Amino acid sequence: MASSLGELAVIAHKFITAPQASSSSFCNVIKLGTFCCTVVWPCLPPLMMYQYIRAKDEDMYATEVLYFKSGSRDAKAFYDSSRLGGSGHWRIQQDLETIRAAANAE
Repeated sequence: MASSLGELAVIAHKFITAPQASSSSFCNVIKLGTFCCTVVWPCLPPLMMYQYIRAKDEDMYATEVLYFKSGSRDAKAFYDSSRLGGSGHWRIQQDLETIRAAANAE
């Protein structure tokens, strides 16, 4: 059992270090690293920001639809922008009120 684990470790090590075996493959590793540093990595933060904005926009759209279909005139019941942090969303307000009621029960 131990010898087979050792053989697996040796094979895994050879698989990782194989690209450095010859000078041409070593240059390819350097080229790939340079490509990742100059092209791929700078593209990640804008993509992450785009995904965050899309998710936030989808959440706000769902809140607006809920507000519109409810027929209510009190927009702050659904999203209160004057509250600190992210606690303005109606679902978080409801959860915080439940916690507050349980904590202050007499």
